[in-house]
Amino acid sequence: MRLAQGLRLVVRTSRGRILLATQFFIAFGIVSAAVQFVGQVFGARFANPAGVTAISLAACLAWGLLRAFPRGRISRDLVHPDVTITIRVGDLLNQDADLVIGFTDTFDTDIGDNAVINRGSLQGQLLGRMYDGDLARLDEELEQAMAAVVPISVETRADKPKGKLKRYPLGTVATIGSPFRRIYCVAYSRMGNDLTARSSIDDLWLSLGHLWAAIARKGQLNRVAVPIMGAELARVHALDRENLLKMTILSFVAQSRTCPICRELVVVIRRADVEKVDLLEMKAFLAAL
Repeated sequence: MRLAQGLRLVVRTSRGRILLATQFFIAFGIVSAAVQFVGQVFGARFANPAGVTAISLAACLAWGLLRAFPRGRISRDLVHPDVTITIRVGDLLNQDADLVIGFTDTFDTDIGDNAVINRGSLQGQLLGRMYDGDLARLDEELEQAMAAVVPISVETRADKPKGKLKRYPLGTVATIGSPFRRIYCVAYSRMGNDLTARSSIDDLWLSLGHLWAAIARKGQLNRVAVPIMGAELARVHALDRENLLKMTILSFVAQSRTCPICRELVVVIRRADVEKVDLLEMKAFLAAL
């Protein structure tokens, strides 16, 4: 994490300020005791007491900032279920793990003019970076993965002028990629005929349950990396990124206590979003699980 971002999280959040103050006073107590010990045992006298005090306070403040400074990676090992949960700042597609990518109920993929799918979204990056822009190959893999799933409706071209027409149930998971790196494409939002994706807390919670079940069936307990779903174009406005992250983790833990899903879940926060998530709060949240 960048220095400026970390310092802002410390001084602008209540948990950061409390942690900074706690660590400052712990360090100050230790330094004060050490100075008194040296003075009493060795009879030492400082030529510039004010300077010593200033240096001590500065050192204690630096120690407090160091201890309170949020890291770019937070991890917690749980016993029941036996799983590691990691929160990491970075690029989802660069993770050494099976990946989760959010889709709409139509599994649209066209990024041609940014009208259907925005090329900057994870879906757009999936096509551009992992499929080298080969739209036909991505669509073929998705169709094969959903061959046994019956669409709940089919739009007409007059009603939906662009994109795909078949609508699948929310929570449908299409598993594509290779056995060495699976990609779980989960439909957790509805693509309107106006080409606007919309979701809700209920839709997301339902879809997460289907997602974990699909990973448990096909994942062979491999590490899984998931983004903060619902924060961007899916428009789950009822929760901010931090609470969406908590919701994802709670859903995973609840399902893991019923059936093993993976050995490690990695939730990846985009660098652009790091200041919108209180990593100190998330560290405390993981510790409380």
